[in-house]
Amino acid sequence: MASKNYYNVTEWKVGDPYKDIGEVINSIIADIKSRQSETDVNDGGKPGALIYIPAGDYHLVTQVVIDISYLKIMGSGHGFTSSSIRFNTPESEWKDWHELWPGGSRIIVDISSKPGEEEQMGAAFYIKRNGNPRISSVEFSDFCIDGLHFMDDGLGEPNPENTYTNGKTGIYIASAQDSFRVTGMGMVYLEHGIVIYDADALDIHDNFIAECGNCIELRGSGQASKVTDNLIGAGYKGYSIYAQNFGGLLVAANNIFPRGASSVYFSGVTRSIITSNRLHSFYPGMVVLEENSSENMVSSNHFLRTREPWPPMQAHNNGLDDLYGIVYISGSNNSVIANHFSEIIDRQYIVPEGVMPVIIHIVSGDGNYISDNHIVATTESSGVPADMISSCFSTQVANLMVGEKSETLGVVTVMVEQGSVRNTILDSGTEYQVEMNKSLNAFRATPVPAM
Repeated sequence: MASKNYYNVTEWKVGDPYKDIGEVINSIIADIKSRQSETDVNDGGKPGALIYIPAGDYHLVTQVVIDISYLKIMGSGHGFTSSSIRFNTPESEWKDWHELWPGGSRIIVDISSKPGEEEQMGAAFYIKRNGNPRISSVEFSDFCIDGLHFMDDGLGEPNPENTYTNGKTGIYIASAQDSFRVTGMGMVYLEHGIVIYDADALDIHDNFIAECGNCIELRGSGQASKVTDNLIGAGYKGYSIYAQNFGGLLVAANNIFPRGASSVYFSGVTRSIITSNRLHSFYPGMVVLEENSSENMVSSNHFLRTREPWPPMQAHNNGLDDLYGIVYISGSNNSVIANHFSEIIDRQYIVPEGVMPVIIHIVSGDGNYISDNHIVATTESSGVPADMISSCFSTQVANLMVGEKSETLGVVTVMVEQGSVRNTILDSGTEYQVEMNKSLNAFRATPVPAM
């Protein structure tokens, strides 16, 4: 027996999903609500439904509005491919490419917020419901949301496709919710990938969210959620992962690409964990604990700071200098333990000129615990073969490889500002690499091997 609660967008009786999948999905949601109107029938009554999007290209002209629980929207593949590489390749070469655009189950967002409008107006999927209980168990799985193009932002970027600005959002959740899941998704060329307010038991797992102005933004407040096993990379204006007023957030096992302004930015976040991530950035401020973010653990991550190697993007940065720190802490009782830091940059690219870059920077708060971090700081390797700088991919691979001709770079491994006291710094820098008031903080230097 076929289930009445399974819908295929290509078989639905209302609208044309290829021209406006938003109209089709809204009609399906209206049908679910009309059929599932009773709240208590045989200890149930509103099981929700699954909406299936087969592989194909679907334009979205009408915003999808979701106000029911237990809804899963599922496709047949995240379909991600790099739009940034395409738009920074001469168009004359496109004719020889195997494919040009993202694929899989691909939703092309044809709406955007206009200047002066609220940002949610440009969201492909808008989720909001008031009253009790909170909306629960809405899932997005295995399809692509593509913003298609960025636009001129008036800031002088010669290629509008590199601005990360277009007023488009993939998924916008505006009200408190419980146990939402975003898994296996692809998101590309959106100003905001995922925006979620007041999340509880949220699961963002195994997605490919890149070349977006901002990737994941957890706003308002939240608790007991996780962002795990994702491939993520925001633009130079925004955040790869941002969390505000959160407690109990797990950020683990993500591979976070450059060139986000911050890889992970915590604002007023407490008792949360950043662990086992691989983080790569072209700018300082990779992990920021701001607004009294306290009792967090940053452990067992690999940090790599390099210079932007790809010519089309070398003019951009996040506005921070090298005194800011790779990890910036404004809060108390945080633990930064057993991380590996690689600062690989030539001296002429350090800002301000002539300073020693700061790796871990404690600006305010007290009782922070910094222990057993390994810091490697060198200049870039020289003599990269010409055939390794012929494309974005090979250029960035060459940038990652260890070279034999690099030189040691002087850095401040830990800097503790005068307003921060009672911190403990152990085995995270030599006597000469750590700058702090040693009468107000505890310190044990990393032993220096005999020559």
